[in-house]
Amino acid sequence: MRFIIIIIIIIIIIIIIIIHRPTYSTKKIRKDFSSPSQNRGGASIVLKMPPPTELQNHRPDIEEPSPKIPKLQENDIQSSLLRVKRLSENAVLPSRGSRLSAGYDLSSASVAKVPARGKALIPTDLSIAIPEGTYARIAPRSIDVGAGVIDADYRGPVGVILFNHSDVDFEVKIGDRIAQLIVEKILTPDVMEVEDLDATMRGAGGFGSTGV
Repeated sequence: MRFIIIIIIIIIIIIIIIIHRPTYSTKKIRKDFSSPSQNRGGASIVLKMPPPTELQNHRPDIEEPSPKIPKLQENDIQSSLLRVKRLSENAVLPSRGSRLSAGYDLSSASVAKVPARGKALIPTDLSIAIPEGTYARIAPRSIDVGAGVIDADYRGPVGVILFNHSDVDFEVKIGDRIAQLIVEKILTPDVMEVEDLDATMRGAGGFGSTGV
């Protein structure tokens, strides 16, 4: 008897659910972007897109991370430049022969003669400010030059000593490239006096002691 009552209750619940279940009417909906007069039969919907400005107002604000560009300080700009002052109209600014050339060509600012087996100081009529943390050295081109070092705090005129090892005089004209200027980084550590130095395998050996 109880089993029959339970079945009847279940049937009643199912009937109630079916009666109160919401019904959905299916209509054929098609997108129609033509004028209403051209629609024949069936339901039509004209889709209206909001203007772009309205879409922009409703879209969420997305902030993209902007790349951080380090500010170039004035000291950094000066330290990366080779500042040159011309002292006469005959002075020629240093220049490199190609993009990957290591040295800047230095030119003569006067007519000169280097005697055979002799030497002569050739002016460039340039004053050069070498970037801090570097120094410049004078290197030869087609003729031998005396070793020269230009410190970062030197502001005087730059001259080049030419050595002529041949038996004939060497003529120099205005604008002739006589040497090259090479800028190199330099380390200037503080001096500290010590009692002893670290021992090494070489020790005090020099003048070809490691082999020929």
